[in-house]
Amino acid sequence: MVTSIRATLKRKFLAGLIVSIPAVITVLVIVWFFEFVDGILGPIYNKMLGYNVHGLGFISAVILIFLIGIISTNVFGKKVIEFFEKAIVRIPVFKGIYTAIKQLVDAFSPENNSSFKKFVIVEYPRQGTYTFGFLIKECTVKTDRTGKELCLRAVYIPTNHLYLGDIVLFNEGDVFYTDIPIEEGIRIMLSGGIATPSMISESKE
Repeated sequence: MVTSIRATLKRKFLAGLIVSIPAVITVLVIVWFFEFVDGILGPIYNKMLGYNVHGLGFISAVILIFLIGIISTNVFGKKVIEFFEKAIVRIPVFKGIYTAIKQLVDAFSPENNSSFKKFVIVEYPRQGTYTFGFLIKECTVKTDRTGKELCLRAVYIPTNHLYLGDIVLFNEGDVFYTDIPIEEGIRIMLSGGIATPSMISESKE
């Protein structure tokens, strides 16, 4: 009887722990981000107003990001951003860093329909081992000696979190196109595979 009650309590506690951990981590991340942004802009408002208004820096950052989003979606705003980007890429040190980061962030943007084509499965890094990846583009490689053309598929395979990975070229027949949307594929990667569905079907292209 005592053993049964102990096992039940242990099971309930573990169930509550599993449910609580994602919520606690989410709250901690939000709090950290709030304090980080507020810590940057907060001192500026303290000097301007002469007293501390907790959270004003964070609210200002949210409003600023929202305004940038509005500006970036109209014609005039796009011209301003293009001018800013051209100025940045002219600086040798910033050119490589800014371009690489922008391309990487754009690849995961929900409004970008050109970076990731499909969420796929490929045999990698060795025979008999399969992994998820994102189809980037199709390319044709032509050899000078034989004139033979290879139709290859460039697949991005995350190896460390989501923003670091390898670009691997596969033959057309070695890529399995899944029916999983890109957004769902990103969620699978971020969850460490936990969000992987039990049944994956081939995409109907």
